[in-house]
Amino acid sequence: MRSGTSARRGVEMSADPAFAPRVRRLAIVSAIALGVIWMLAVTTPGAPAPVSVSLLLAWVSMPTVLAASLRRPRVRSIVALPSALAAVALIAICVTALPADDPLAAAGWLSITAGILLGAWLGAWFWYRWFPVPVSLDAPFSTGRWALIAVHVGLVVAGVLLVLAARVV
Repeated sequence: MRSGTSARRGVEMSADPAFAPRVRRLAIVSAIALGVIWMLAVTTPGAPAPVSVSLLLAWVSMPTVLAASLRRPRVRSIVALPSALAAVALIAICVTALPADDPLAAAGWLSITAGILLGAWLGAWFWYRWFPVPVSLDAPFSTGRWALIAVHVGLVVAGVLLVLAARVV
Protein backbone atom coordinates (compact mmCIF):
# COMPACT_ATOMS: atom_id res chain seq x y z
CA MET A 1 0.00 0.00 0.00
CA ARG A 2 1.31 3.44 -0.91
CA SER A 3 1.64 6.02 1.78
CA GLY A 4 -1.48 8.17 2.04
CA THR A 5 -3.61 6.18 -0.39
CA SER A 6 -5.57 2.97 -0.37
CA ALA A 7 -4.48 0.41 -2.95
CA ARG A 8 -6.73 -2.40 -1.75
CA ARG A 9 -10.11 -3.33 -3.09
CA GLY A 10 -12.76 -1.42 -1.17
CA VAL A 11 -15.71 -2.73 0.78
CA GLU A 12 -17.98 -1.30 -1.95
CA MET A 13 -17.48 -4.36 -4.16
CA SER A 14 -17.38 -6.88 -1.33
CA ALA A 15 -19.98 -8.93 0.51
CA ASP A 16 -19.36 -6.96 3.71
CA PRO A 17 -22.75 -6.84 5.46
CA ALA A 18 -22.02 -3.35 6.82
CA PHE A 19 -22.25 -2.01 3.27
CA ALA A 20 -25.57 -3.70 2.39
CA PRO A 21 -27.80 -0.93 3.81
CA ARG A 22 -26.04 1.62 1.61
CA VAL A 23 -26.57 -0.57 -1.46
CA ARG A 24 -30.27 -0.99 -0.58
CA ARG A 25 -30.65 2.76 -0.08
CA LEU A 26 -28.87 3.47 -3.35
CA ALA A 27 -31.16 1.02 -5.18
CA ILE A 28 -34.25 2.80 -3.84
CA VAL A 29 -32.92 6.30 -4.45
CA SER A 30 -31.76 5.44 -7.98
CA ALA A 31 -35.18 3.96 -8.80
CA ILE A 32 -36.90 7.17 -7.73
CA ALA A 33 -34.36 9.66 -9.12
CA LEU A 34 -33.85 7.97 -12.47
CA GLY A 35 -37.62 7.57 -12.85
CA VAL A 36 -38.15 11.28 -12.26
CA ILE A 37 -35.32 12.18 -14.66
CA TRP A 38 -36.77 9.85 -17.30
CA MET A 39 -40.22 11.45 -16.94
CA LEU A 40 -38.70 14.92 -17.28
CA ALA A 41 -36.74 13.84 -20.36
CA VAL A 42 -39.68 12.30 -22.20
CA THR A 43 -41.64 15.52 -21.69
CA THR A 44 -38.78 17.78 -22.80
CA PRO A 45 -39.33 19.18 -26.30
CA GLY A 46 -36.55 18.27 -28.70
CA ALA A 47 -35.07 15.45 -26.65
CA PRO A 48 -34.05 12.70 -29.08
CA ALA A 49 -35.95 9.39 -28.79
CA PRO A 50 -32.79 7.39 -27.97
CA VAL A 51 -32.38 9.59 -24.87
CA SER A 52 -35.65 8.38 -23.39
CA VAL A 53 -34.78 4.76 -24.22
CA SER A 54 -31.36 5.11 -22.63
CA LEU A 55 -32.78 6.73 -19.49
CA LEU A 56 -35.52 4.10 -19.29
CA LEU A 57 -32.92 1.33 -19.46
CA ALA A 58 -30.84 3.10 -16.78
CA TRP A 59 -33.93 3.53 -14.60
CA VAL A 60 -34.77 -0.17 -14.79
CA SER A 61 -31.25 -1.60 -14.69
CA MET A 62 -29.58 0.50 -11.96
CA PRO A 63 -31.82 -0.58 -9.07
CA THR A 64 -32.02 -4.10 -10.50
CA VAL A 65 -28.24 -4.48 -10.57
CA LEU A 66 -27.88 -3.01 -7.10
CA ALA A 67 -30.61 -5.24 -5.65
CA ALA A 68 -29.15 -8.35 -7.30
CA SER A 69 -25.72 -7.43 -5.96
CA LEU A 70 -26.94 -7.80 -2.39
CA ARG A 71 -26.95 -11.58 -2.89
CA ARG A 72 -24.12 -11.67 -5.42
CA PRO A 73 -21.70 -8.78 -4.86
CA ARG A 74 -19.84 -9.56 -8.10
CA VAL A 75 -22.90 -8.27 -9.98
CA ARG A 76 -22.18 -4.84 -8.52
CA SER A 77 -19.27 -4.50 -10.94
CA ILE A 78 -21.69 -3.92 -13.85
CA VAL A 79 -23.31 -0.90 -12.18
CA ALA A 80 -21.18 1.21 -14.53
CA LEU A 81 -23.42 0.21 -17.45
CA PRO A 82 -26.63 1.85 -16.19
CA SER A 83 -24.56 4.77 -14.98
CA ALA A 84 -23.12 5.22 -18.47
CA LEU A 85 -26.59 4.95 -20.04
CA ALA A 86 -27.84 7.78 -17.84
CA ALA A 87 -24.74 9.93 -18.31
CA VAL A 88 -24.71 9.64 -22.11
CA ALA A 89 -28.44 10.38 -22.32
CA LEU A 90 -28.12 13.47 -20.14
CA ILE A 91 -25.14 14.74 -22.12
CA ALA A 92 -27.24 14.26 -25.26
CA ILE A 93 -30.01 16.39 -23.75
CA CYS A 94 -27.49 19.11 -22.92
CA VAL A 95 -26.06 19.01 -26.44
CA THR A 96 -29.25 18.64 -28.48
CA ALA A 97 -32.27 19.74 -26.44
CA LEU A 98 -31.11 22.33 -23.93
CA PRO A 99 -33.86 24.97 -24.04
CA ALA A 100 -32.16 28.15 -25.29
CA ASP A 101 -35.25 30.24 -24.51
CA ASP A 102 -35.65 28.92 -20.97
CA PRO A 103 -32.59 29.57 -18.79
CA LEU A 104 -34.22 27.98 -15.74
CA ALA A 105 -34.80 24.65 -17.51
CA ALA A 106 -31.36 24.84 -19.15
CA ALA A 107 -29.72 25.37 -15.75
CA GLY A 108 -31.74 22.46 -14.41
CA TRP A 109 -30.58 20.04 -17.11
CA LEU A 110 -26.98 21.17 -16.69
CA SER A 111 -27.23 20.66 -12.92
CA ILE A 112 -28.80 17.19 -13.28
CA THR A 113 -26.10 16.21 -15.75
CA ALA A 114 -23.31 17.56 -13.55
CA GLY A 115 -24.74 15.67 -10.57
CA ILE A 116 -24.98 12.39 -12.46
CA LEU A 117 -21.47 12.81 -13.87
CA LEU A 118 -20.15 13.56 -10.38
CA GLY A 119 -21.87 10.40 -9.12
CA ALA A 120 -20.28 8.38 -11.93
CA TRP A 121 -16.88 9.85 -11.12
CA LEU A 122 -17.33 9.07 -7.42
CA GLY A 123 -18.22 5.48 -8.35
CA ALA A 124 -15.14 5.16 -10.53
CA TRP A 125 -13.02 6.59 -7.73
CA PHE A 126 -14.42 4.81 -4.67
CA TRP A 127 -16.11 1.67 -5.98
CA TYR A 128 -13.85 0.75 -8.89
CA ARG A 129 -10.69 2.35 -7.44
CA TRP A 130 -9.68 3.68 -10.88
CA PHE A 131 -7.91 6.49 -9.05
CA PRO A 132 -6.00 6.29 -5.77
CA VAL A 133 -8.30 6.76 -2.77
CA PRO A 134 -6.76 8.75 0.07
CA VAL A 135 -6.83 6.96 3.41
CA SER A 136 -9.07 9.74 4.78
CA LEU A 137 -11.74 8.79 2.20
CA ASP A 138 -11.23 5.03 2.25
CA ALA A 139 -13.98 4.35 4.78
CA PRO A 140 -17.36 4.34 2.99
CA PHE A 141 -18.98 6.21 5.89
CA SER A 142 -16.35 8.91 6.27
CA THR A 143 -17.37 12.55 6.58
CA GLY A 144 -15.53 13.44 3.38
CA ARG A 145 -17.43 10.86 1.37
CA TRP A 146 -20.75 12.01 2.79
CA ALA A 147 -19.86 15.57 1.79
CA LEU A 148 -19.12 14.49 -1.79
CA ILE A 149 -22.33 12.45 -1.91
CA ALA A 150 -24.25 15.49 -0.63
CA VAL A 151 -22.87 17.59 -3.51
CA HIS A 152 -23.81 14.84 -6.01
CA VAL A 153 -27.35 14.53 -4.64
CA GLY A 154 -27.71 18.30 -4.25
CA LEU A 155 -26.87 18.91 -7.90
CA VAL A 156 -29.40 16.32 -9.09
CA VAL A 157 -32.19 17.51 -6.77
CA ALA A 158 -31.54 21.18 -7.56
CA GLY A 159 -31.60 20.37 -11.27
CA VAL A 160 -34.88 18.48 -11.04
CA LEU A 161 -36.43 21.36 -9.08
CA LEU A 162 -35.21 23.89 -11.65
CA VAL A 163 -36.64 21.92 -14.57
CA LEU A 164 -39.95 21.52 -12.72
CA ALA A 165 -39.99 25.22 -11.75
CA ALA A 166 -39.46 26.19 -15.38
CA ARG A 167 -42.60 24.25 -16.28
CA VAL A 168 -44.81 26.11 -13.84
CA VAL A 169 -43.39 29.61 -14.34
